[in-house]
Amino acid sequence: MTDCGCSKAKADLEEYLHNELRGADASDIREHLENCTSCTEEHHVGLVLTEAVKRACSETAPEELRAQVLARLRGFQATH
Repeated sequence: MTDCGCSKAKADLEEYLHNELRGADASDIREHLENCTSCTEEHHVGLVLTEAVKRACSETAPEELRAQVLARLRGFQATH
């Protein structure tokens, strides 16, 4: 394999983080990350942010707030 370079690695990093790259593209990014400190640090930041978003999105709103939002949505739908 050949090193894909920082510009390609950084351009495809988001897809790589979410396991959306397959085959040679994923292998090239993985190989590049093994040898590039800068891209590895950026990958780490992406992993941390992805985990933070997952945690934030897994929380549920209080039932009272959910009921208020649903009532407003239903009211909006009824008038439009």
